Amino acid sequence: MTFARLLLLTALIGSGIVGWAYWQAVSDPIVRSAEVELLPPDGSQKPLRILLLSDIHVAGPDMSPQRLGRIVRQANAHKPDAVLIAGDFVSDKQLATGRYSLDEAIAPLHGLQSRFGTFAVLGNHDHWRDAAAAKSALRRAGIAVLGNSAVRAGPLVIGGLDDAFTHHDDLGATLRAMAKLGGAPILLSHSPDPFPRVPTDVALMVAGHTHCGQIRLPFVGALSSMSEFGDKYACGVIVEDGKTLVVGAGLGTSILPLRLGAVPDMWIITLKQRTRSGGDGQSMSGVGR
Repeated sequence: MTFARLLLLTALIGSGIVGWAYWQAVSDPIVRSAEVELLPPDGSQKPLRILLLSDIHVAGPDMSPQRLGRIVRQANAHKPDAVLIAGDFVSDKQLATGRYSLDEAIAPLHGLQSRFGTFAVLGNHDHWRDAAAAKSALRRAGIAVLGNSAVRAGPLVIGGLDDAFTHHDDLGATLRAMAKLGGAPILLSHSPDPFPRVPTDVALMVAGHTHCGQIRLPFVGALSSMSEFGDKYACGVIVEDGKTLVVGAGLGTSILPLRLGAVPDMWIITLKQRTRSGGDGQSMSGVGR
């Protein structure tokens, strides 16, 4: 084989890989599932379904508001009791072919439907763009914004931890706000990194930020996890010290409009009654990753 043919073959293989990675980035999100024993064991509460979305990153070419609208309809088909969004609504990547205002990016989320409502925290990209404007756009879309605060949602208390990556988080204030409201606790965070500091009486934490690596190469793994713990809390379901962490791969992309080995996803987390009254009474099953 001549050098020219080898160069052409290499270029064709490279183009094919890039094309495949772009196709993965714009594919419909996979719906993954988990079960967590979180609700009181009193026999009166039916299981609840929580939908986790993260890292929407609205920007061209891969995540337009129109595509987000289709994902919202996909999410609604699962009839969640509550929707949790773990931040990063926009992306200002240099290779973006289209940039949208916060109102344009967030407006499709107004269509999300659930019994208890939609709750969100900001991510690092939202803080870098304009945190105040992001909060206003979310509220106009009917989404409750939690920033180191908490809210009751039926039998649940949802604590929203502001972004740890940009050092806006205050775990102590969030936990105090949750304790005042009572209820079965869920902690919503953009980054998974606060997880080791979360007390065991908060049995479930959900997060995003890592994109599950976004680009994961064979024999190499993720090029970056954007976590101080590397891959330890970077993807899927982690059970540690009686607590469960669910980390979504997200919907959009950052830096490059490509995904390889880390397809877009959303999570349906079924909350069930605890099987015993002592301790954290928690388990996990049915996990996709």
